Amino acid sequence: MAKARATRRAIRAPSLVDALIPLLALGVLLAGSLAVFGLDALDGPIQVALILCAMIAALVAVKNGHPWSSVQEAGQEALSSITSAIFILLAVGALIGTWNLSGTIPTLVYYGIQVLQPSWYYAAAAVICGLIALSIGSSWTTTGTIGVGLVGIALMLGVSPAITAGAVISGAYLGDKLSPLSETSVLASQLVKADIYEHIKRQAWTSVPAFVIAVTGFLVLGLVGAPDVENPVGIDTELSSLSSIYQITPWNLLPLALLIVLSIRKVPASLALAFSALFAGLLAPFLQPEVVRAFAGDSGTAVVDAIRAAWMAMANGFSIDTGIPEIDQLVSRGGMDSMLPTLWLILGAVTFGAVLERFGLISRLIDPLIHRAKTTGRLFLTVFGCAFGLNLVAGDQYIALVLPTRVFRAEFEARGLAPTMLSRLTADSGTVTSPLVPWNSCGAFMAAVLGVPTLAYLPYCFFNIASPILSVVYGFTGFRIERTDRPPASRTGGGLTSEENDG
Repeated sequence: MAKARATRRAIRAPSLVDALIPLLALGVLLAGSLAVFGLDALDGPIQVALILCAMIAALVAVKNGHPWSSVQEAGQEALSSITSAIFILLAVGALIGTWNLSGTIPTLVYYGIQVLQPSWYYAAAAVICGLIALSIGSSWTTTGTIGVGLVGIALMLGVSPAITAGAVISGAYLGDKLSPLSETSVLASQLVKADIYEHIKRQAWTSVPAFVIAVTGFLVLGLVGAPDVENPVGIDTELSSLSSIYQITPWNLLPLALLIVLSIRKVPASLALAFSALFAGLLAPFLQPEVVRAFAGDSGTAVVDAIRAAWMAMANGFSIDTGIPEIDQLVSRGGMDSMLPTLWLILGAVTFGAVLERFGLISRLIDPLIHRAKTTGRLFLTVFGCAFGLNLVAGDQYIALVLPTRVFRAEFEARGLAPTMLSRLTADSGTVTSPLVPWNSCGAFMAAVLGVPTLAYLPYCFFNIASPILSVVYGFTGFRIERTDRPPASRTGGGLTSEENDG
């Protein structure tokens, strides 16, 4: 007992220098990785940088008296927090492989090219993904399925895959914020003890204008930069090649239909994706017998070929050599192993973030900011900076959503601000900005499934950029800022008194 008390006395609170050391190391190592390796840094160098930063943060904790067993516990908590993300990533990799094998993605592309036009393609991509995400409540599922097909269509139409990826992500995160089926919407409302539908109503005041801005931007980009397709000889050739390789039929869309049904019925995302991937693998020998035989290698037994093809597509992805680079790039993708670099990136990022949170290094930086935020506008700006900063250093949207809500909940209550103002702000600042960071779990996922680097699509995620800006602007102007019925509590230190203005 005495020994335990002595151990507790030996633990020191982190100093400002302690809190800054891991962040400075992160900045130096990430900048060095990008400078030396460019976009190839995501294939290993950034992962190494994040793990080194986690080790530096752990050494700071040990220096302050924390036992190594506590560091190990923090790492274990980090790994447990991303269990669902790991299975979703692996399931998406398997799904992309079997959907290409069964003709689901080629069919989406074939029909999409004939319906969608370059001049309004980006706006249409955003709206389509927004509607799908609203119905199923998952930005990851929307991006990993419909989004993959839309980027494939962009390659065929000759429009920008990077802008298309930005449109896909903009639509996917609109649905993620406004769907009652969304995990992050449910979590944000629960953290402040608010009704989910009340949270969504308040969320709409920033999300809807931000999406209107995004769609307008995509319409302008489409009208200004659309290629000339009056004589689409190349597109006709590609469509003809697709139909000669695959049997194009609406039956190929059955795996997509199954996924939508399972998602609406609230089946966990990893299970819904895995079931759809398996279903596509089972359908493939019936829908695409020639493709299956060519991919698996003709063993003389149709059943063995079918099992081998589905297994290979789920494990290592589907591949084909048609002699047409655009088609090969479209369908030669997927497999669980294609997600392993992304998993490595997420493991490093969330472990680093967990160590920073567990040993008070983040709160050491945030607490002084709260006391300096003496107006509502500055408070909102501080929450945004905290949430976005956590996306940068912790690498996980859930940390960027949960931690600011915990830290600022008492401050919002003391200032008489409605709980839904905090849930809206943290969702706008933490959830929506997560795909803009290459080493964040969301940014890594989007880049992996869409095949477009995060830094390439980042400038075109208009919704993800506009949404937090509007939320902070509301804080400074007082527009749509709701307060509780009771007056703010009087406090010493930083913060508003009942007589102070919001601006």
